[in-house]
Amino acid sequence: MKYKDSGVDIDKANQATKSISGFVKATWGENVLSEVGQFGGLFRVPGEYDDPVLVSSMDGVGTKIMVAQRAGRFDTVGQDLVNHCVNDILVQGGRPLFFLDYLAAGSLDPDTMIALVKGLGIACGQNGCALIGGETAEMPGLYQGEDFDLAGTIVGVVERSRIIDGSGIVPGDVVFALPSSGLHTNGYSLVRRLIFDELELGVDDHVDEFGCTVADELLKVHVSYLHAVNELEQSVPVKGLAHITGGGLLDNFPRILPGGCGAVIESGTWPVLPVFEFLRKKGEIPDAEMYRVFNVGVGMLVVVGAADADKVPAALAGMTVYRVGEVREGNRTVDIR
Repeated sequence: MKYKDSGVDIDKANQATKSISGFVKATWGENVLSEVGQFGGLFRVPGEYDDPVLVSSMDGVGTKIMVAQRAGRFDTVGQDLVNHCVNDILVQGGRPLFFLDYLAAGSLDPDTMIALVKGLGIACGQNGCALIGGETAEMPGLYQGEDFDLAGTIVGVVERSRIIDGSGIVPGDVVFALPSSGLHTNGYSLVRRLIFDELELGVDDHVDEFGCTVADELLKVHVSYLHAVNELEQSVPVKGLAHITGGGLLDNFPRILPGGCGAVIESGTWPVLPVFEFLRKKGEIPDAEMYRVFNVGVGMLVVVGAADADKVPAALAGMTVYRVGEVREGNRTVDIR
């Protein structure tokens, strides 16, 4: 017997790896010291830091992958993964250095792999992040048919004196919201159940409320807030950042609040995107559930001091920003009114 008889095609995998090398190398700069195919990726920490602290995160795209499979479109989920991870380290002040991906499949499809890695490369380039390595695993039996999963690890750096940990947040601070593009990468198990199973819609069906097809709406790329935060920090001291992912507004914002602080978020102070109103109405989803599952139009919350609040809109002239609430005395709870 040969390995190929068990469902693993080494030659096909090697050819696919060669095909993606261009997308990978396009993200490299002078700090990448390794080559494609080596056992480990080598990256030199930039020398401009006095006391550099590495910050890392790991995540996946979740069942948004299953929407991509239905649509046969794999050019966006790689971007989702990188941008999600960039935001996760950004909230602590981290700036991305390099990214590693993990792709596992039952049967490796070279075209799918190329599209996925192309998306990773696009987002890495946009975020100034080197794609220096990864792993592609073909595991028939564990994954069925065309099933696959995509995950990644990001490593960034922050000057120790510039770490953002929320410890300076006090009652009276002001909360701003940076808008999301849509669902980003959370809540898709509920979304798929409602849209595909209950409403029996197809990925190519046009939905008037969306103004586009189901696939176009559900595959909108997760926004990276790296450049917006970079601009903001040029003018305003940022006390805290919260990436609104799984757990929504209710579970993510408390993660950055220090003891003795809570927050009030005023609903109606930012536009709720049509996709969320559609889901709420068609699924009869309670408001509390919406705020726990989805970002409801808010991709990132920003906390600044009251004295600096008026500077925020001007500092973010290239992005719409909404003043949505304030920090009050409390026990790390968020009240949405």
